[in-house]
Amino acid sequence: MLETLIHPKESEKAPWKMFFVGLVYASLSLILVHFFFRSDYLSKFSGMIVVTFCVMFTLPYMYYLIKQEARQDERVTSFFGIWKFHSDAIFSLMFLFLGFVIAFSFWNIVLEDPNLFNAQVGVYCTINSPGQIDQCIKEYTITNTRLITGNATKAGRFLSILQNNIYVMIFTLIFSFIFGAGAIFVLAWNASVISAAIGIYSEYKIINIPLAFGRYMIHGIPEIAAYFITALAGGMFGASAIRNGIKSKTFRIVLGNIFVLLFIALLVLIFAALIEVYLTPKLF
Repeated sequence: MLETLIHPKESEKAPWKMFFVGLVYASLSLILVHFFFRSDYLSKFSGMIVVTFCVMFTLPYMYYLIKQEARQDERVTSFFGIWKFHSDAIFSLMFLFLGFVIAFSFWNIVLEDPNLFNAQVGVYCTINSPGQIDQCIKEYTITNTRLITGNATKAGRFLSILQNNIYVMIFTLIFSFIFGAGAIFVLAWNASVISAAIGIYSEYKIINIPLAFGRYMIHGIPEIAAYFITALAGGMFGASAIRNGIKSKTFRIVLGNIFVLLFIALLVLIFAALIEVYLTPKLF
């Protein structure tokens, strides 16, 4: 029933509507997990269950979107044509993602359930405090009293961040190859990890969410946009291969456009890493 909130065709004309869909899907995911699994053995896995629910809600939309984009791509032969045909889809996914992040961040603080993002806090600590993961998880699950900063040079941080982001990009591409709409798992997971980081940075206070949101979204928006572009490219590959066959002329056109999309995604990832290393620390 939830997939009837907004038909994918409507998001092509008004991508911003997907923001509210993201709010509803993410809110329901957290609330359901909180009330149904809070006293259950499965509460140990709440972080993954939240993402799974969110993915289940979103799959019908992603499936339709990828099929639609693959059909449109068969008529595109120029660089600007690629952007013209796919920009609405990318903006729709971005608004959906922003809805996820805001709802995840808000309910994570309001519900005060330490299990909701247990896996996500673990990932945060693995990245920011690899030598003291257990202590980090214990401290930041409840509150945040300090910010973890590394001693690496800016160039070293840039290469490390870019390498990690490229790994995520490759994983997103493989996931979307295997199951086109399945890439939404990677993207919902990233939204939840960012939301966990926002909770930590905001010291689990709602009043601090806007500042924390700005800190992570300045570089997070272009970074996630690159993953969405990658997800579309991978899903279009599978959809076009099934629809037209890999030996057809139409498939070769789509394949060329896919390489252009992946190149754009890589450039956007580099841009996002530069912002994260050189701009964000100066602003926050």
